Amino acid sequence: MIVSLVAGALWAMLPAYVPNNVAVLAGGGRPIDGGRTLGGRRLLGDGKTWRGTAAGTVAGVALALGLNAVHPAVAATLGSDLPTFPLHAAFALAFGAMLGDIGASLVKRRLGRQRGAAVPGLDQLDFVVGALGLAVLLAPAWTVATFSLPRLAVVLIATPLLHVTTNAGAYLLGLKAEPW
Repeated sequence: MIVSLVAGALWAMLPAYVPNNVAVLAGGGRPIDGGRTLGGRRLLGDGKTWRGTAAGTVAGVALALGLNAVHPAVAATLGSDLPTFPLHAAFALAFGAMLGDIGASLVKRRLGRQRGAAVPGLDQLDFVVGALGLAVLLAPAWTVATFSLPRLAVVLIATPLLHVTTNAGAYLLGLKAEPW
């Protein structure tokens, strides 16, 4: 039962887990804030770009559609109840993850933190809050049916662990300037 619970929770979050990673790889270009400042500090900074946001969102939606395609085989192999992703839910998870990360950047700039500075808790769960928040708005019935309290608990426990692990890996591969 625990394997099924964890598999279902992580499967449901995959379209939200991928966008920020793709944004790092495909980012660059024009910053979303256009260089604007508030109180002498950049609104978001150079790390939040239109290209990265678009690429991350497209990647998350594409992943959800790919998961839908392999769903029957994977669900049967794992013997798990895995969700499928209606297009509006896929978009909400992917774009919501990007919005959560952008919101965290705004908060960090207001706190006087520089780009890449760690803010424990915020760094690990910002995109989860954004993804699930937008999913509740755009696909409420799907979100409630998909994210039971046990699945939500798995997401809240597993996500920080996955975040730390993937960021350390990206740092070791030279894809990130800091390991957090």
